[in-house]
Amino acid sequence: MMSLPRSEFPLLAASPRLVYLDSAATTQKPRVVLDAIRDFYENDNANPHRGAYELSVRATRRYHDARARVAAFLGVRDSDCLIFTRGTTESLNLVASSWGRANVGAGDEIVVTAAEHHANFVPWQQLALERTARLRICELEADGSIDLDRLRTLLGSRTRVVAFPYVSNVLGTIAPVREIVDLAHGVGAIAVCDGAQAAPHLSVCVDDLGVDFFAASGHKMLGPTGIGVLVGRRYLLDAMPPFMTGGDMIEFVEDDHSTWNRLPHKFEAGTPNAAGAVGLAAAADLLQRIGMDAVRTHERGLVNAAYQRLAAIEGVRIYGPAPEHRSGVLSFNVGDVHPHDLATILDSYHVCIRAGHHCAQPLMRRLGVSATARASFYVYNDDADVDALVNGVMAAREMFSRVGA
Repeated sequence: MMSLPRSEFPLLAASPRLVYLDSAATTQKPRVVLDAIRDFYENDNANPHRGAYELSVRATRRYHDARARVAAFLGVRDSDCLIFTRGTTESLNLVASSWGRANVGAGDEIVVTAAEHHANFVPWQQLALERTARLRICELEADGSIDLDRLRTLLGSRTRVVAFPYVSNVLGTIAPVREIVDLAHGVGAIAVCDGAQAAPHLSVCVDDLGVDFFAASGHKMLGPTGIGVLVGRRYLLDAMPPFMTGGDMIEFVEDDHSTWNRLPHKFEAGTPNAAGAVGLAAAADLLQRIGMDAVRTHERGLVNAAYQRLAAIEGVRIYGPAPEHRSGVLSFNVGDVHPHDLATILDSYHVCIRAGHHCAQPLMRRLGVSATARASFYVYNDDADVDALVNGVMAAREMFSRVGA
C-alpha cells in the first residue's frame, strides 16, 4: 500500500514512536506545506489588495493564485465563487446567517440529517428558532447511511434547506450526494454539503456534485489551521448580504449606506489569511500529485485491515457501515472500557486516537452511547500503525478484564 514517508512530516519524523490516528480531527503537516508558508512570510509578506507597491502586488498575486489552485483541486471552474474562510464551521455559519436570514421565514422547514457534525446542525437549529421555522431531522439506516426514503417524506413545499455531510466524521459513511441534491432541488430547496471529511479523502468535483454550497477545512487535508473554503453558486452568492462588514468587502461607503465589492471579496472582510491560503494551495497540489484515487485506495486498505482485526476482538463494537462503504474512519467501543480511558491507555503506547462525542451529540443519542473511540487513517499511516492500534486495544481490554476479575 502507498503511504507518504514519515520523513515528509517534521512532527512525525521527530517522533518515530508516535502512531497518529486522529486525522479526522486534524492532519499532520508535510514539509512542502510548511515551506510554502515560510516562503510567503520570508519573501512576499504584505497585506494583499492594500498597496500599489511591488511587495503588496506579489502578496496579492500569491493569494489569488492560491485560490485558483484550490478551486482546481476541488473541481470549481469559477474560482471567484470559492470564498476563503477560517474553516468549515465558519463556512456553514456564513450560509445559515447570510442566505438563511434572507430566505427562511416563519413556517418554513430546514432538513438536516442525524449524522451532522454540530457545525452543520446548530446553525440551522438556531436559525429555525430565530425565524420560527421548523427543523426536521432525517434519521439514518441501521448502518449509518442516510435513509433516502425517509428524506423524501420530509421534503415539501415549505422546505428551504437540505443540509447533509458528504462523509460522516463519526461513522465514515459516504452519502449519495447526487440523489440528495436531486431530492432537494425537486422541492425548490438548496442543498448544503459539509465536505470537511470528503475533500481530504475522496476525488471531489464540486461543480459536478450539483450542490448549492460546499464547505471544507484546510487543516483536515494537510493544510494549516485557520483556513477553509465555502463554494457557492454565483447567483446565490451575488444575492446574499455579506456575512461580515469592514475593509476590502466594500465598494463605496457613504455616510448613510454602503455598497458591496464583487465576489469573492464581498465575503472576505478584513485582512485575509494569505499565508494560510498559500499553505492550503501547497497541500492541494501535493494531494493532486498523489492522486485522490490513490489516497482512497490506501485508506480503504488500512481501514479494512483495522475493521477486520478489531471486530475479531471480544467485546469490540464498531459503528457504521462495512469497510468498503466508509472513509478512513473507525468509531468503536470496547466492552465496558470508557472511550476516554481507552484513549489514555493507547496514548501510553504512543497511539493517538479521538475519544468523545466528536461534536455529534444527536448521533451519539441515536447510537445509544455518550461517546466512542475513533481511529482515523490518512496518507502517512501504514500497516504498522494498524498493528499498534490493535495491540493497544487488546492490551486495554486485558487490563480491564483483570481489574474486573
